[in-house]
Amino acid sequence: MAEEQPVVAVTGATGALGGAVARLLADAGVSQRLLARHTAKLPELGTPVYAAAYSDREHAVRALEGAQTLFMVSAHESPYRQKDHRTFVDAAVEAGVRHIVYTSFMGAAPDAEFTLARDHWDTEEHIKSTGLAYTFLRDCLYQDVLPSFVGRDGVIRGPAGSGRLAAVARADVARAATRILEAPREHESRVYTLTGPQALSFEEIAGILTRVTGSTVSYYNETSEEAVASRRLSGVEHWQIEAWVSTYTAIAQGLMAEVSTDVERLTGAPPTGLEEYLKHR
Repeated sequence: MAEEQPVVAVTGATGALGGAVARLLADAGVSQRLLARHTAKLPELGTPVYAAAYSDREHAVRALEGAQTLFMVSAHESPYRQKDHRTFVDAAVEAGVRHIVYTSFMGAAPDAEFTLARDHWDTEEHIKSTGLAYTFLRDCLYQDVLPSFVGRDGVIRGPAGSGRLAAVARADVARAATRILEAPREHESRVYTLTGPQALSFEEIAGILTRVTGSTVSYYNETSEEAVASRRLSGVEHWQIEAWVSTYTAIAQGLMAEVSTDVERLTGAPPTGLEEYLKHR
């Protein structure tokens, strides 16, 4: 039986994860409000909605006043993400929020091989410094994005070697987050690692994609130099190229291979495997 629940503020509800959490909370009868930069895109759940951006402290404070628990979905990656996260966390403190549940990343550290995990470490540390109660969900890479790694020629390219990846279904993260938000006090000062049920190499991932889609998918183990060169063709900034390439090098180093039982411990059900996810998405 869930404890009596104060108002939960949910960010990112126009996206796949935040939207899934908002719907699950609505189904569970949890009092919530939804925050987004563009409120017209929010799901219609009969809940209060507020326009707020992580970078706009004044509007964020107004949107968060009266909320006691905040589900903070990490912002889209950018060179300003650390600053924007800090601004929003400070707004939560000013608004009187008591507990932040933050979607971090597996292996978050100041010197993480995967460069974007450094942003998550910075945000975790800033949340801790405020003295607020916290819960961190350190997600592995999402299974949902793996099909997008396949090029038009049916090849996944990256310097991951034979490293393994315990990718997690975004729906499992949403289920885990919802259980926490239903009874947040039970999860104060906890750090959970959310993964799928098995760690797979990219050769194995390519094989699963081939079986499920009926189209041949293969894996080519690029060198780091090849990976940087191939991604420069996209015209994106260097920090983004570095992030893309370091996703694979972190996998090569075994940094995303841990298989955790936290999804099952939180939800009572085992996490979804990649093949099952692909068959039912």
